[in-house]
Amino acid sequence: MTAFIEGHGMRRYSGFVNSEEVPCVPFDAGDNPDSWKDFVELAKASGSPFLTMNSFTLSREDLDYVIDTLRNSHFADDDEVDEAKWLRTHVGKTGFVQLGWSHQGLVFVFESSTEWYERYQRLMEMAEEFGGMVSDETDQDDERPY
Repeated sequence: MTAFIEGHGMRRYSGFVNSEEVPCVPFDAGDNPDSWKDFVELAKASGSPFLTMNSFTLSREDLDYVIDTLRNSHFADDDEVDEAKWLRTHVGKTGFVQLGWSHQGLVFVFESSTEWYERYQRLMEMAEEFGGMVSDETDQDDERPY
């Protein structure tokens, strides 16, 4: 991907476009796995000198955090922990890519993700939510000395 972009004489800017903060037009890739090349060529034809580029590669540390948080949570079940452990086969792999370029006040964005990345994201959000919850196991009716 990098060689293709640079081969078109374009530069890469490491950054993530947050579509909730700026006006964006998503690129419809359809069923074409190589549609990102069309996106790059369109950016070049529009006169854009660079593309923003962002990706996610699953690290062992990120996955260990999810597994440990779910395992230690009172709210997650064994199936979710097992699903997180299954993701170990994807450590070191890229699961998400985003390309973007700006033109006349809009940002055109191409995003592609794998199925396992979507599962990871769901489990990560669950772990972050559960990690912030504190379980209060005391009975509210307990008498407390003052």
